Amino acid sequence: MKAYGLTLCLRDDPDAIAAYRRYHQAVWPQVCARLREVGVQTMRIFLRGRRLFMYVEADDAFDPRRDFARVNDDPVSAEWNALMATFQERAPEADTNEWWALMELVFDLDWPQHRTLPASEGHDGEEAGHG
Repeated sequence: MKAYGLTLCLRDDPDAIAAYRRYHQAVWPQVCARLREVGVQTMRIFLRGRRLFMYVEADDAFDPRRDFARVNDDPVSAEWNALMATFQERAPEADTNEWWALMELVFDLDWPQHRTLPASEGHDGEEAGHG
């Protein structure tokens, strides 16, 4: 299983943000089915202000650049994504060839190096705290 983080912004329009929230309370069933067909097993989208963060877990064979594009091979999913694009805009750091910008994984609590010390042991002098 692979995991991905992606980011995007919503337009600076409270009505568009509210509509985006409403649509995502009842995503069209064929869109969910298509995501599963291309290998997505888990998808969560988080919102803070206008910034969206999407967390995806997918099959090992999944390639985000190839397989997210394949979602739109289904006409209903293409219609959904075109509708969602009316509420969205690229994040400033996105490449010109990407809509949802892929993010780099910089920490995972399950990485082996983070499982070696019991919680009761100290740290190497860095200030403890916030990710």
